[in-house]
Amino acid sequence: MGPDRSGPLAGRVALVAGATRGAGRGVAVELGAAGATVYVTGRTTRDRRSEYDRPETLEDTADLVTEAGGRGIAVPTDHLEPDRVRALVERIDTEQGRLDVLVNDIWGAEHLFAWDTPVWEHDLDDGLRLLRLAVETHAITSHHALPLLLRHPGGLVVEMTDGTAEYNRVTYRNSFFYDLAKTSVLRMAFSLGHELGPRGATAVALTPGWMRSEIMLDAFGVTEDTWRDALTAEPHFAISETPRYVGRAVAALAADPDVARFNGRSLSSGGLAALYGYTDLDGSRPDAWRYLVEVQDAGKPADVTGYR
Repeated sequence: MGPDRSGPLAGRVALVAGATRGAGRGVAVELGAAGATVYVTGRTTRDRRSEYDRPETLEDTADLVTEAGGRGIAVPTDHLEPDRVRALVERIDTEQGRLDVLVNDIWGAEHLFAWDTPVWEHDLDDGLRLLRLAVETHAITSHHALPLLLRHPGGLVVEMTDGTAEYNRVTYRNSFFYDLAKTSVLRMAFSLGHELGPRGATAVALTPGWMRSEIMLDAFGVTEDTWRDALTAEPHFAISETPRYVGRAVAALAADPDVARFNGRSLSSGGLAALYGYTDLDGSRPDAWRYLVEVQDAGKPADVTGYR
């Protein structure tokens, strides 16, 4: 038996699928900070890296969850392998007997899409691999995990994506394959809402804003401490947020006894911050999607006044 844990999610069990880095890590840590037991999955461990070839490891995420006040449990899993996902869920059932929160954050395809490249010029193998990683993995995970989540009323499924339904409906997102993947995840939450709602559970789609993930920081050649140095090259990066911000969104949703009012809907970290009152780590409250529409996409100079 571990130490007693406190917090609004004490006694709750979560699975964050795709938690090695980025939004998944931020979500896992914030669920831990709220007292949850959090199973974290991914393909990069201290012994083996995925094709991403990044240094972040699943065990590091689990340690951060525990340090935050929860209990982090790392289970290396390739979510394209149904047998591995089935074994993961069976382990959670054996060890906990319940699953209260499922966060489908599996992605792993940053290196597989080409910006502003039409489908006939895009590498087909890369595009199809992207769709498998971004869509098929979510379907496999939901198929195996939802029976356990439905065992107790009040379960929550969060489909992590990029962009709100409103924004993606009218905006071309980088490439045919990327656009299709992120829109498909939005639709997954809508469909799951119809299937879970009558059975006492809730499904939502959730997007961070412009997130300062490990990969994004590296792309700009900065760290979390020096991220504002990137504003010289990209002034609109001023609206960016940490992965913990969207993590706080998930923790707030999971602790909300009236979360069913969002069933099937598309939500954002900034929009929920205005509702629940949480902030990013620096005390600000960035509203990236409103900023993108009203400032960046409108061609105005970068100015986050009133947006964070």
